[in-house]
Amino acid sequence: MRARHKLTAVLLLASLALAGCGASDGESASADRAAVDEAAKGGAPEAAAGAAGPKAGAPAAPGRQLPAATHIVRTAEVAVQVKDATRTLAEVRAVVEGSGGHIAGESTERVDRTHVESTVVLRVPQDQYASVLARLAGTGKLLSRKADAKDVTDQVVDVESRVATQRASVARVRALMDRATKLSDVVTLEGELSRRQAELESLLSRRASLKDRTTMATITLRLSEPEKREGPREEDDPGFVDALSGGWNALVTTARWIGVVVAAVFPFGAALAVLYAVWRWLVRPLRARPAARRSGADPAPAPAPAPGQD
Repeated sequence: MRARHKLTAVLLLASLALAGCGASDGESASADRAAVDEAAKGGAPEAAAGAAGPKAGAPAAPGRQLPAATHIVRTAEVAVQVKDATRTLAEVRAVVEGSGGHIAGESTERVDRTHVESTVVLRVPQDQYASVLARLAGTGKLLSRKADAKDVTDQVVDVESRVATQRASVARVRALMDRATKLSDVVTLEGELSRRQAELESLLSRRASLKDRTTMATITLRLSEPEKREGPREEDDPGFVDALSGGWNALVTTARWIGVVVAAVFPFGAALAVLYAVWRWLVRPLRARPAARRSGADPAPAPAPAPGQD
């Protein structure tokens, strides 16, 4: 009985092993068939190679495990209060250039003639992002800090796929142009080629922008100096010197105003003096001569004798 049970268990295990092998072979065949269909449809050769490679669910060999590539756009905003914004800005420039980055923008202004505020936009490599951000936050008194990380892997993969497809499309149109014999076909194909090349250039520009944003992180740094406030002055009782100074200032102010009034009246006085001189030495003598002539030509009649006198 025991030998019969042992034989039954061995047969059962063998049947299970054969079933598992059959299922694995079926999955592998399905994967190979899908890879062939994808390649026939113009799919990427990498997809076909991946499908025809190791079986699904099988563990990767040690030392050959490749992590999935991710593309992250990192941005940060940091506000720091420092004693000397100009000197700190020079230090920040040295830190950024030492890390392989550069300054994309800078704005500095003096506020209320008491303190300076600077805003700089920094571009640093992704692998230096954390260290540079920590050094910037330690340049002075940290007022605020905001960091953001956005995963754009889907966008990068989509753009790469569209670029490859568009390049293949442009190549096909060029091949058709080489075989075209009619002028109408050539004109039509040239228009289509121009449209597809424009789309390809747009995709390449978008890919370059994504590459720049994922390769270099952006940090906006705001540096400000503490406001310098003057304390209120103590008002003391006026002394002799203050009174003398105040009186002298009042005298000078009065003299200045008198001078202003005299200067304002002087033109009118000068004009009146000229008019008076003209009337005194020219008009008046001319009017006096006709009166004198009249008095010499018609002498006055002699007075009549008084009554009782011969």
